[in-house]
Amino acid sequence: MRVLSLLVLTLGLLPLRPQQDHAKRREEMVKSQIEKRGVADPATLAALRKTPRHLFVPANSINDAYDDRPFPIVYGQTISQPYIVAYMTEIIKPQPAHRVLEIGTGSGYQAAVLAEIVKEVYTIELVDSLGSQAKNRLNKLNYKNVTVKTGDGYHGWKDKAPFDAIVVTAAAEHIPPPLIEQLKEGGRMIIPVGSPFMVQQLMLVEKKNGKARTTSLMPVRFVPFNRSQ
Repeated sequence: MRVLSLLVLTLGLLPLRPQQDHAKRREEMVKSQIEKRGVADPATLAALRKTPRHLFVPANSINDAYDDRPFPIVYGQTISQPYIVAYMTEIIKPQPAHRVLEIGTGSGYQAAVLAEIVKEVYTIELVDSLGSQAKNRLNKLNYKNVTVKTGDGYHGWKDKAPFDAIVVTAAAEHIPPPLIEQLKEGGRMIIPVGSPFMVQQLMLVEKKNGKARTTSLMPVRFVPFNRSQ
């Protein structure tokens, strides 16, 4: 044990926490980072308590997976902080029968949280290898109600529309018209809007009488909504 400890210190590595500790830290995360900041939807809180965030972050971030901060993954992308994931989830008012579209799969964490609540999640990732990694990760974790595809999220997923809700996890300079079209009447979309080089506004889009009504919620910083060429 002494030799192992010395090796860990020499290499600058941190030992992984046991599985039960991850569960304990998820509970602490929900209580201290999410509930205390006003998220109250029972389904959202239950999903955050269940989803193993440590399996969606890079290996060198596992021991810090339940801290309230984003982590860089690959290709300039990030996994959002737990509070933002919870807030965005609660805002769309997810229900068990809902079909939800996500734009920007990333590591798959937001899709996994949604999958704990709704009937079907369709998620689009622009970067092919990142989408493949997320798909494999979600399959291994037995998320059978999540469908992943690679593509340009600006155009949504017309074949699977309409959607009860849409979650966009990258900053767009404007709200893509195809996403509004693919949102059900009465549906809700949450999207960060603004320049990728400045603070953006997290916007709630509600579709009523075929038109989009927007509400500014809070300032945020998200990676840019990249388009395929």
